Amino acid sequence: MNPDTLTLAFWATALIAAWMQSLTGFALGLVLMGVTGLFGLMPIPQAAIVTSILVVVNAAMILGRGWRDIDRPALALTLAGSMPAMLAGYALLHWLAGQALWALQLLLGLLIAGSALQLAARPRARAERSAPWSFVATGAVGGVMGGLFATAGPPIIWQLYRQPMAMAAVRVTLVAAFAANQILRLGLAAATDGIPAATLVAALGAVPAVLIGTTVARRWPPPLSPGALRRLAFGLLFLSGLSLIVAGLSRIG
Repeated sequence: MNPDTLTLAFWATALIAAWMQSLTGFALGLVLMGVTGLFGLMPIPQAAIVTSILVVVNAAMILGRGWRDIDRPALALTLAGSMPAMLAGYALLHWLAGQALWALQLLLGLLIAGSALQLAARPRARAERSAPWSFVATGAVGGVMGGLFATAGPPIIWQLYRQPMAMAAVRVTLVAAFAANQILRLGLAAATDGIPAATLVAALGAVPAVLIGTTVARRWPPPLSPGALRRLAFGLLFLSGLSLIVAGLSRIG
C-alpha cells in the first residue's frame, strides 16, 4: 500500500477501535496497536505516539466533568509505580526498534493476547483495599507496557476493579492515571526524537475518527448483548495477538 492508503487504513482502525471501546469499555489502544502492528500500517513507535494523543484527548473529555470522583490515594500510588517504569519501557522500545524488530512485534503480540485473557477473567472485588505496595507494583508493570506500546491499561485496570471503590471512582481514576502516563510519554517522544509530521497528520485524522466511532456506537449499538460484545472483543484481540506472535517468531534469524 502507498502511504496515503496506509494512513486511511489507520484512521479506519481508530474509528473501529473507538466504536469497540464505547461498547465494551476497553480496548482502544490494544485494538489500534494490534491491527497497526499486524498489518504494518505505520511503525510501532509512531503508532504509540498517536495512541498517546488519543488517550489524552479522550481523558480531557471525561475528566472535564468527572474529575471530582478521582480516588487520589489510589492515583498517587499507581503513578508512583508507573511513571519511573514508563521511562524504562520507553528506553526498551527504542532499543528493540533499532536492534530487534521481530522481538518488538513478538512482545506486542504477547501483550495483546495476554491482556485479552486477563480482561476476560473478571476480577473479584475485595472486602478491603489492597496494600499500598500492590498499587505501586501494578502501576510499574503498566508503566513498562505504556512506555513500550502506550497501552498501560490491563494490570492497572485489574488492580482498581478489585478495590472496594465506587464504579465512577474506578473509571475516572483509571482515566486520570492513563492520561498522566501518556502526557509523560508524549513529552519523552518530543524531547528525544521529536514527533514526525506524518505522525501528527495521522493523529489529526484519528481524533475525528474516534469521535465518529464513539457517536455511532452510542446512537446505533449493534443488536448484541454486552456479554456477547465483550466475548467478541476478547476473541478478536486474542487472535490478533496470536497473529503478531506468529509473525514475530517467523522473523527470528
